[in-house]
Amino acid sequence: MPEDKGTAPEPTTPETAAEPGGDAPADKDETTALKTEVADLKDRLVRTLAEMENLRKRTEREMADTRQYAVASFARDMLTVSDNLKRAIAAVPPELRDNGDKALLSLIEGVEVTERGLEQTLTKFGVRTIEAKGEKFNPEIHQAMYEVETAEAPAGSVAEVMQTGYVIGERVLRPALVAVAKGPAKPVPTPANDDRESVSADEGPENPPESA
Repeated sequence: MPEDKGTAPEPTTPETAAEPGGDAPADKDETTALKTEVADLKDRLVRTLAEMENLRKRTEREMADTRQYAVASFARDMLTVSDNLKRAIAAVPPELRDNGDKALLSLIEGVEVTERGLEQTLTKFGVRTIEAKGEKFNPEIHQAMYEVETAEAPAGSVAEVMQTGYVIGERVLRPALVAVAKGPAKPVPTPANDDRESVSADEGPENPPESA
């Protein structure tokens, strides 16, 4: 009696060999999805951290600007006081200073000390004078009052300063009042009179003397 070898095994295919139980493709898809989600979360985290850093820097800058410019209105009013002190000092004639009156000299010295102290205080809070004379006219920091003909300064530059200007930080507290230089007027050429004189010489006198 022939030996029973049993039922022959079914041939294996690449699909059944690579997918035991049919779960391998699902695991692969899940891993890919997790990697994509992690990359997306990482990108969001980086963006959030960058935005927070920008916000921190912007807040610090705004706070610094607020501290600096909070005194702008007060400093602008103090410029008027500084101007009055300078006018008081300039109003004293030199001969009175030379007379040696101790009371007057003490008064002038006190005003000068006060004016210098005010300037130092304004500088401490970021107030600076605007350099104007000899500089190129800049409408953002200079206010032109008139033009002056001069050969001592280039045309378009500041020739004279009537009132000192000031800035605080990058803002203008008060523009400098200036006179702007322009080139001297060119002389108007006079017409030549050679032709007229030659014609008159050829014609001779209008009323020649009568012959006797």
